[in-house]
Amino acid sequence: MAMIRTIAIDDEPLALKLVTGYISRTPFLELVASFDNPVSAIEFLNQNEIDAVFLDIQMPHLNGTEFARLLTGGPKIIFTTAYEQYAIEGYKLDVVDYLLKPFGYEEFLRAALKLRDRIDFNTKKEVVVEANKNFLFLKSEYKIYRINFDDILYVEGLKDYVKVFMYRQPRPMLSLTTLKAMESRLPSDRFMRVHRSYIVNLNRIELIERQRIIYGDTYIPVGDQYKELFQTWVENNFI
Repeated sequence: MAMIRTIAIDDEPLALKLVTGYISRTPFLELVASFDNPVSAIEFLNQNEIDAVFLDIQMPHLNGTEFARLLTGGPKIIFTTAYEQYAIEGYKLDVVDYLLKPFGYEEFLRAALKLRDRIDFNTKKEVVVEANKNFLFLKSEYKIYRINFDDILYVEGLKDYVKVFMYRQPRPMLSLTTLKAMESRLPSDRFMRVHRSYIVNLNRIELIERQRIIYGDTYIPVGDQYKELFQTWVENNFI
């Protein structure tokens, strides 16, 4: 069973002890930490991934609704409070539930089950999908194109853009990405960074002259920091 990682925040020690005890009794909840003030919790959340927060509202320095607004798009929230008047605010903040103190375990469990229904456990699974070894998809001019690795001659980096030059294509494809991102997607046994601005398809190299790779009228220099690796590749394929 996938566990929901939670923290509890309440400035009243007895109330905090009650909530943390209920969390510990619930099989699908994991209590990661508890706090008696929200400021300490913010620092913790900046460094840890949490799925849900059981949050008191009336607290000094930073109340629960102010705290919840800081977590927009982050962990799910269940308010725990003695004040009914915050229910509308909770609705506006799209909290999972609103537990009115004093509440028992039955009420707590109903809120926890509602929380479980709101969390997509698929996003909590670590799914490893291997990158395709023959092509990638590239967005260019508001369209997404399939680019076969074998068809790439070389890639030129232009700050936040790249130009992908293709075999037998008169014009390169322009895409809003970085050369570093392209390098991470191209198979390293077939592509090599030879310059801070260029990646070449090793299988498409036909002519090398004076540390330059020549594609028709285009001369791609081999940068000093890449010379040794490139020369090793050449020597390993030399007759």
